[in-house]
Amino acid sequence: MTSARRILVLGGGFAGLWSALAAARTREALGAQQIEIVLLNDTPWHSIRVRNYEADLSQTRVALDEVLIPVGVRRLEGKVTGIDVATKTVAYDDAEGPKTLDYDRLVFALGSQLSRPNLPGLAEHGFDVDTYGAAMRLNEHIAGLGPRAASTVLVVGGGLTGIEAAAEMPGKLRAAGVTAPHVILADHAPRIGSDMGEGAVPVIEEALAALGVERCGGVSVASVDAVGATLASGERIEAETVVWCAGMRAHPLSATFPVACDRLGRLPVDSLLKVEGLAAEFAAGDVASFLIDGTHSCVMSCQHGRPMGRFAGHNAVCDLLGQPMLPLRIDWYTTILDLGPWGALYTEGWSRKVVSQGQSAKRTKETINRERIYPPRTGGRQALLDAAAPTVQTPPVRYE
Repeated sequence: MTSARRILVLGGGFAGLWSALAAARTREALGAQQIEIVLLNDTPWHSIRVRNYEADLSQTRVALDEVLIPVGVRRLEGKVTGIDVATKTVAYDDAEGPKTLDYDRLVFALGSQLSRPNLPGLAEHGFDVDTYGAAMRLNEHIAGLGPRAASTVLVVGGGLTGIEAAAEMPGKLRAAGVTAPHVILADHAPRIGSDMGEGAVPVIEEALAALGVERCGGVSVASVDAVGATLASGERIEAETVVWCAGMRAHPLSATFPVACDRLGRLPVDSLLKVEGLAAEFAAGDVASFLIDGTHSCVMSCQHGRPMGRFAGHNAVCDLLGQPMLPLRIDWYTTILDLGPWGALYTEGWSRKVVSQGQSAKRTKETINRERIYPPRTGGRQALLDAAAPTVQTPPVRYE
């Protein structure tokens, strides 16, 4: 171990990046330059993952070095393979082979992964938008389908990701030269979008109908092949493309911690973002769960991942130095669902009351996706540190 004490952040997603930036900010504020901050990620990119359903992905990655170097955070590139809280070490593989790294405080922020059930043919024939690479593969596949008269795409999963992927798909097919695109959105629930609440479902149905997306509720997929999918009922849906968007789970390394995870594989943390029962380990983002407003569990989204990261990074430094830590509480909740060319849907509260829809909500969604959730684009050191303050933003702007 080096003489400097080390805060190790695992993951360069929303929670991980903002943990590292917040730790750098607090290190400077407390004059603790002897603390080394290291971010370990498997790519050199911060991916704006929530935009992976879009047709143009050229602006959906930010080079981590552009954000980390100005604030004095060291980046390592490698895949985390193990975590040992007893010895405070992390095992990872990089281009040179297996390595280990010790830590004084850990922020576990490896995020979530698409749930991929062991369905016959899914791995070989299915597409998804879980990562930048997977989304690029899907877009390249779609672009290669045309020109032709017709093509069918089956999107499986009627949650937010599936709806957004399906709403963009007719436009992608037309751009590829498909004259008559046919998009089917299937889900096990009887009505597509039912998780969004009763008030939202009619809006979602109106938008999908206007876009020409066929809804297929109350079905389960049993297998996938090169020309479609077979349902549990034995029925067939013929499709040249099957896109899997059915569910998320926390990173599997969450299970290596000596605590019980929730049904999504998330670690229990307290309001300080410290893993319950552990002394030196924090968790933030999609791998962590706590009652973010005292009643409702946080959700797997950048809406909660970003502030969780800012508080986790700040508290990791304070904990290491014996300084008071800050609890996180967020008393508002919004959902802004992109509905392609039709517009978007903006809901407020855990009951998801519809407050805006169509093109006005689309303006809010574009502001979020293209501005709000990015680190400062200038790369300026002070701007990065200021943005990492452990505070909770106000809700997104609502346009009339």
